[in-house]
Amino acid sequence: MPEQQAPSYGIGAVARRFGLPAPTLRTWDQRYGLGPSLRTAGGHRRYTELDVQRIEEMHRLVRSGAPAAEAAEAALRILVVAQRAPAPERAEPDGPPVQHSGWEEPVYSASRVARAALALDSWFVTAALETWLRDQGVAATWNHLVVPVFAAISRRQAESGAGIDIEHLFSERVLATLAPLVERPAAPIHPRPVLLACAEEEQHSLPLFALAAALTVHHRVECRVMGARMPYDALVDAMRRLNPAVVFLWSQQPGTGDPAPLATLPRLRPASVVMAGGPGWSDLPEGVVHLRSLDDAITSICAVLR
Repeated sequence: MPEQQAPSYGIGAVARRFGLPAPTLRTWDQRYGLGPSLRTAGGHRRYTELDVQRIEEMHRLVRSGAPAAEAAEAALRILVVAQRAPAPERAEPDGPPVQHSGWEEPVYSASRVARAALALDSWFVTAALETWLRDQGVAATWNHLVVPVFAAISRRQAESGAGIDIEHLFSERVLATLAPLVERPAAPIHPRPVLLACAEEEQHSLPLFALAAALTVHHRVECRVMGARMPYDALVDAMRRLNPAVVFLWSQQPGTGDPAPLATLPRLRPASVVMAGGPGWSDLPEGVVHLRSLDDAITSICAVLR
């Protein structure tokens, strides 16, 4: 597109877009060269699409805790305006979405995020997670970004015997972006909350936060996340105090998925529907619903609440 026809933006518009004070943008321009690169015939400076994308990257990295100079250096490495790729036709169960040949790899593709995690680049990982959550939603971010990256990390661990540090860094970044989304909705769709907890010895709690974030953000469901290693006596006490509409329990490892305690959970009035998720469960008691995926869990829980 000819320069005179391409969209451009004044400093006020850019400041409003990102919630930044105009003096901050002027400082970024003076100190780091992150300013408007277009000059109109009348001598006015305007931000191009590329300038705005760099400001967006700078803003995300600074919010994530990166030093301003490092964030600016990363933002200035963006040389072309990223074009959103079409949605993939399918996704590999243990890898990034399959792309047609000829597609340019998106800036925040699962493969690039996996490489950033392997390099312990927490700033890039955070920016990718925030972008996906904003543009694609929680379920798509979990299914097509988080799960494939964890799969790549697991493959590295299996091949080299190393990578616990990588797993911990990526897990911490995922939790840091999901947990703030689990807030009480202004107008919950149901007066009773959904209670989410791990089985008594289960430590993997990230799936709980993914489910709670999806229910909160996209379906206005009030959630209470109890986290990892929830003793069953404490779970019983929480059920009696909250009287949740749904109780969701997660087991990642076969050693944690003991189904026997589920049969002893209290029968409340009105009743709480008990659901179990994760590959650790087997031979669940009658009446306990076994959910096989995040999408299945979202659909089944919302069906109870509506």
